[in-house]
Amino acid sequence: MVSPDSVSSSADKSTQTHDEEFQALTAQEAKAWRERHTSLSVWWVLGVQLALSAVVAILSSWFWRDILIGISLIYGAFAVVIPAALFARGLTSSAASSNAIAAAVSFAVWQGIKLVLTVLLLALAPRVLNEISWPALLAGMLLTMKVYWLALAWGRPKTSDTSELILKS
Repeated sequence: MVSPDSVSSSADKSTQTHDEEFQALTAQEAKAWRERHTSLSVWWVLGVQLALSAVVAILSSWFWRDILIGISLIYGAFAVVIPAALFARGLTSSAASSNAIAAAVSFAVWQGIKLVLTVLLLALAPRVLNEISWPALLAGMLLTMKVYWLALAWGRPKTSDTSELILKS
């Protein structure tokens, strides 16, 4: 049977181990770390999503020789990007970051607005576009939603952090 003293002493040892491993960064080290690990702008991701959707729309219109496919594809991309841009703008406001509760509520509210706007844009598609290719519109939405990883890969800073970590260890 394990005694309470042995449990508390092992917890004290693990706390001591973590305290010994942790080192605070100096101001210069923190600045260098921030320069190596730049944050990626949400606007960059949205821009890449739109750019790739435009390229695919142009290529698909050319391949099928039907401008309707390209227009429907672009409309599908806009049905994703416009609500996402509004969502991003709402989350970057000062009110959304004032405290944890405000951030959580803001996230939920803006996510709801994003969802409603997306559904509204889809419902308005037959009115906005006289003719519509639903498969192309849905393909545009799917493509736009799934290329964010490509935008993240393109936007990563080129650093040699891995080699620095290997040399330091």
